[in-house]
Amino acid sequence: MSFLDHLEELRWHLIRATLSVLIAASIAFVLKDFIFDVILFGPKKADFWTYRTLCSLSQTLGFDESFCFSDLPFRIQSRTMAGQFSAHIWTAITAGFIISFPYIIYEFWKFIAPAMLDKERKSAKGFIFISSLLFFLGVLFGYYLITPLSINFLGSYQVSEEVFNDFDLSSYISLIRASVLACGLVFELPIIIFFLAKVGIVTAEMLRQYRKFALVGVLILSAIITPPDIASQVIVSIPIMILYEVSIVIARIVERKQNTVK
Repeated sequence: MSFLDHLEELRWHLIRATLSVLIAASIAFVLKDFIFDVILFGPKKADFWTYRTLCSLSQTLGFDESFCFSDLPFRIQSRTMAGQFSAHIWTAITAGFIISFPYIIYEFWKFIAPAMLDKERKSAKGFIFISSLLFFLGVLFGYYLITPLSINFLGSYQVSEEVFNDFDLSSYISLIRASVLACGLVFELPIIIFFLAKVGIVTAEMLRQYRKFALVGVLILSAIITPPDIASQVIVSIPIMILYEVSIVIARIVERKQNTVK
């Protein structure tokens, strides 16, 4: 195929992926009550699963009971005429992207697969399932851990009792959207490392060598996005470091297979 033919092929893959997002977004748009009242405003409620679990855990371990509360001291408001409608539209699109992620990966795979050798396609078997699984695990991690930790800390933080927290609806939704999507993409780290190792950009030895720097970076990131207590930082850091260690194993397996072929 010529370069223009490849562009035409890519265009149709992008069109089909976009249509899948729009269809899923339309369904999410109709399910407004469930999306907003149950999912988005769930972490704002004191009986949210994460708060109840962390409260019981902190009581058992004798830590600070900062997650044991009856209400979060902030309100959500919309201060623009189109604020709620705009939030409805963009939330539906975000939900559509998350729901249709496996199909988006499928279209991406269909575009790059013809350029791969038979052995490479076989070695990457299960790519769609694994990448989708990692993405959804990251989304759940962001929703059930990062989001409530951030909301609990930022929603109850005050520089003075004279200042009351009234958060704009777009700001609240942006926090959840950023936490969920960022974690979903971070959990794709093993997939990214697999392809980088295939082309020789990353090696297992390199990842082991920079493990200490990765640990420091993860701890700094955890300190930024979680409340200032050790328990919350550890809860966030452990899954990310596990992903990093899994990436080292994946890079080692890729190197071993390439050496065997040679």
